[in-house]
Amino acid sequence: MDVFEEQRGRLQAVAYRVLGTVTDAEDVVQEAWLRWNGVDPGTVEDPTAYLVTVTTRLAIDRLRSAQAKRESYVGPWLPEPVPTGGDASDRLALADTVSSAMLLVLEALSPLERAVFVLREAFGYSHAEIARIVDRSEVSVRQTAMRAREHVESKRRRYDTDPVTRRRAAESFMDACAGGDLAALLSALAPDVTLVCDGGGLAPAPRKAITGSEMVARALVTFAGRMPEDPRVEFAEVNGGPAVVVRSGGTAAAVIMLHLVDGQIEEIHLVSNPEKLGAL
Repeated sequence: MDVFEEQRGRLQAVAYRVLGTVTDAEDVVQEAWLRWNGVDPGTVEDPTAYLVTVTTRLAIDRLRSAQAKRESYVGPWLPEPVPTGGDASDRLALADTVSSAMLLVLEALSPLERAVFVLREAFGYSHAEIARIVDRSEVSVRQTAMRAREHVESKRRRYDTDPVTRRRAAESFMDACAGGDLAALLSALAPDVTLVCDGGGLAPAPRKAITGSEMVARALVTFAGRMPEDPRVEFAEVNGGPAVVVRSGGTAAAVIMLHLVDGQIEEIHLVSNPEKLGAL
């Protein structure tokens, strides 16, 4: 197999975690492929390191322009959902670095901080290796990594990770929504639950986050009543955890990702922007 194709999955994973969108990540990986085809592989001592370096630097540049566009985004911005899976041994690490909640926390980092954090925490690169990738001194990278980690630790919430608990919660949640059972929905929601909807101005969605179990429950029942014709609801692993996917025909119309604390739903991310559902 071609060296690039062997590394494509890793390159896509790095780019997605830095950028938070599948489309931008794919564009970056395609550009990396073009650059790889412009060099003589025989002159590259470590092809994997070369490809990760090129991809990371392209992703940093792409994120700088993307952040400016996100400032004018219609309504809340959420990361683009991606189907995930893999071996059971990989799932905890995967969920911790690719969950929509974590990717939202990473949005507050600078592009360089985010890339350093991703390479260090998600992929286990050493500070020396990261320094070569981002063309900074090792001392600078250590300082950047420390700042990024401190910010993430101060902002992140420790959500439940047990897949069985999360799957059961997702099933109960969808049954309550589909049946319009407000009481059952309220019992599943934490009192201070937050609902964040991303319609991107292309699908009906609240322009601000909704907080509080009663307000969120009523908003979800309203959403359930506006499902597309002939809807099909299914469960899938999305961004490292169980999610509810609503389809109309063969097309995904919405995906709902739940984040739990002690078995209760603390945060809900609902993406209905059609431009963000292609990967599903």
